[in-house]
Amino acid sequence: MTKTPNFPSSPDLTVFYDGSCPLCSREIAVYSRRDTAGRIHWADVSSCSPQALPEGLTRQDALARFHVQRADGALISGAGAFAELWMRTPGFRWFGRIARLPIIHGVLDRAYGIFLDSRPVLQKLLSRSRKT
Repeated sequence: MTKTPNFPSSPDLTVFYDGSCPLCSREIAVYSRRDTAGRIHWADVSSCSPQALPEGLTRQDALARFHVQRADGALISGAGAFAELWMRTPGFRWFGRIARLPIIHGVLDRAYGIFLDSRPVLQKLLSRSRKT
C-alpha cells in the first residue's frame, strides 16, 4: 500500500518570486525541494495571471522585490519575507530565527537592497556563463 502525503488544504505561506530570473529560480528550487510537506505555495509572478496576485501587490512590485504572504493575509517583502520563508523551510529555520533579530534584520534588508541593485549585472553574467 502506497501512503500519500497529507498536504494541508491551504498553504502556510505563498511565495511570489521572479521565475524569469535565473538566480531567483535557482534559489527557489533549493527551498521548494525542502518543502516536502507542501506547506508553501510557489507563485512565479513572471508567468502567473494578475488575478493570482494578492490585493496590494502589482506584478511590477513582485518582480522587483521578493514578497511572501502568510496564511493570515499579511504581505511581507525583503528581508522579512526571507525570514518568513526560512522559518517554514526545513534546514533553514535556525536562520529564520536569527534573521528576525532586529539588528540582523536591518543588516539583511540593506544587503538585499545591494543585491537588488546588482541583480541585472549578475543575471547577465549568469546567462553568459550558461552559453559558454
